Order: sequence, then structure tokens, then C-alpha cells
Amino acid sequence: MFHWSSRRDAPAEARVTIERRVADVYTFYRDFANMPRFLGDVMASEQIGPGTYRWAIRGPLGVRLHSTVRLVEERPNQLLRYETTAAPGMRTHWTVRFAPGSDPARTDVYEVLRIPFGKVGRAALTLVGKPPGAEVAANLRRLKQLLETGEVTDTEHAVAGKFAPVVPADHRRPR
Repeated sequence: MFHWSSRRDAPAEARVTIERRVADVYTFYRDFANMPRFLGDVMASEQIGPGTYRWAIRGPLGVRLHSTVRLVEERPNQLLRYETTAAPGMRTHWTVRFAPGSDPARTDVYEVLRIPFGKVGRAALTLVGKPPGAEVAANLRRLKQLLETGEVTDTEHAVAGKFAPVVPADHRRPR
């Protein structure tokens, strides 16, 4: 199951069902070192303090950025809330909910992204090729792929080449 919303006046949101138990999905997501493995533009995540992480991000046109993110609420196996540490009014906020799916081996993950400046912020990001709703949806699809198959093949809304398929040595083109 996969669903996402892109109403201009609403926060970006998406949901996905993952064929893994809630504790497995939550534990994987809660380890912020795993974020670069499925977030399309986060290239590295380093813990710099309790619940605080420094992300290296590759933005539009290859611009390299850094962002500090902190965990602001945590309910094991249920909820994670985190936000950037920018000035109030300039922060990006994420809420990720985890719930048992239709059977114990499934987890429903629901993510809401709130960006600064509402409609204007969404429009600006869309103009530079980073539509928030589509990005959240692509990130959750990659999380699902990674946890169900061990690899990511979805490259939508990701840095070019970040999730390139691994080609076995005997199938590479000769140089």
C-alpha cells in the first residue's frame, strides 16, 4: 500500500506499508545513520550530540549543504518527530508514525513533512525540482525497498547516481 498527498496548502505527507514488524522498521528508521541509505538527498548523517545529527545534503544543481537535525519526540515503535535547528519559523519538521499493519509482519509508516513558508516554500522547492510531496513519497518507497529486499532501485527525487544499481564485475563494460 502506498499513498501520498500533494495539496498545496497542506504539509507533504505519504504512507506506505512495509512487510516487516513494527519494531524492525522503527529501529531501522530511528538509527539516523541509516538515513542516507534511503533519503534521496542526504549523503551523510553524523551524530554530534544526544539526539542531534549533522546531515550533509546535496541540493539542486549539486549544491552541498549541511543541516543540523534534532530529535524532539520519540515514542518507541510508534512515533518519531525531528526538526532542523534553524531559527523558529525557518525550521523543517518531520513526524513519522509507525503502526501494526493488517498482520503482525506488516508496518504502516505515515510521514508528514512541514516546511517553512507554507505554500510559498512548497512552490519554491517545486520550482527547483524538489516537490515536497513527491520527495516524501519517494523516500518512503526507498525505505520499503531497502527493508524488504535489501537494496534500493527507486531513483526518483534522489541525487543522480546515489542509488545506482550494483553491476556485477563480470557484467561491466570493458574500458
